Amino acid sequence: MIREPVVAGQFYPERKEDLENMIRNCMNHKYGPGSRTTLSDERVFGIICPHAGYVYSGPTACHSYKSIVSQNPELVIIIGPNHFGIGRDAATMVDAWWQTPLGMVQVDSESAKQISEISRFIEIDEHSHSQDHSLEVQIPMLQEILPNDFQILPIILRAQHMEIAMDVGNAVSEIAKRKNAVIVASSDFTHYEENSFAHQQDRALIEPILEMNVGEFYQVLREKRVTACGYGAMASAIIACKNLGATKGELLSYATSGDVAGDAESVVGYGAIKFV
Repeated sequence: MIREPVVAGQFYPERKEDLENMIRNCMNHKYGPGSRTTLSDERVFGIICPHAGYVYSGPTACHSYKSIVSQNPELVIIIGPNHFGIGRDAATMVDAWWQTPLGMVQVDSESAKQISEISRFIEIDEHSHSQDHSLEVQIPMLQEILPNDFQILPIILRAQHMEIAMDVGNAVSEIAKRKNAVIVASSDFTHYEENSFAHQQDRALIEPILEMNVGEFYQVLREKRVTACGYGAMASAIIACKNLGATKGELLSYATSGDVAGDAESVVGYGAIKFV
């Protein structure tokens, strides 16, 4: 099957040339990383990346993607939240291609079948993937920024509590051990709060992410009521990357929609983090 884009023309341009230009502009934006590539032999196991409209979160997202250029991954495992609450608690898919204005990317069906056998929660269910943008918006960035062809393993989470995150994270690391893989956790941070409060909330949540402390992460999330939408995806990535040998997270960039677009009254927070 072909999974057609559902937010092309909304979250990012639907014409190929416009999309390529926008990603270039995000790279060179004052909140972006700049376009000069410096190759590194550092092992990056995974990244956290926002998933809002490129005009708001694209410059931050580019920091994450630039950090994995040297990895040349053959497989990108993308984990994100299910905003529509449809389908299964955790779902992947098989026999599919994801289409974007930049072309097609194939789902690694073999890995999808394997992970559904390893995990207690991940099921094969294409319906879960039919409406959501959290995985989709990552793919054009990957297509444009990575120098090589790659396959994807999409995992969408309707349930994001700690038990699911532990299971998904452990299963993802098993798959990642078998391939040259990079893990992408798709999440925005605080939603629709005043700018300085969003910065404060998100700083508190980023701390246990950088320490890769999932218990502390869930505690801060609960106690401060941080409205990060993909918290289960971030927790899963922390667990998986830790299993693979990562020892810390590094904050590459943080900005809010208010920082980027100027409206400070009701903002969404975006963080770019790599696990090394």
